[in-house]
Amino acid sequence: QVQLVESGGGLVQPGGSLRLSCAASGSIFSIYSMAWYRQAPEKQREWVASIITSTGTTTYADSVKGRFSISRDNAKITAYLQMNSLSPADTGVYYCNYVDGPRGYWGLGTQITVSS
Repeated sequence: QVQLVESGGGLVQPGGSLRLSCAASGSIFSIYSMAWYRQAPEKQREWVASIITSTGTTTYADSVKGRFSISRDNAKITAYLQMNSLSPADTGVYYCNYVDGPRGYWGLGTQITVSS
């Protein structure tokens, strides 16, 4: 059984920074990609950023480009999301997603609230 656990969420003021982590445990054979998604209240879940584990290639949603940075530690099977210059529009539950061949795994999410 594979489990993903996000951490690092919380309340932050506009302009602040947070760093999220997503740690995996269980029988993961080979992760192709790691990604972060988020879901704001009353909105659909949206993709935020992805990283290809083998090459380190990253892609970002336009809304976070230049402010967020995704990285990974393959040995620890952990993904990170460094979030800078946060605004209230970044508020939501952040989920990590790992793709392992034909399988995809989701964490339970961590709440980010950007408010003064």
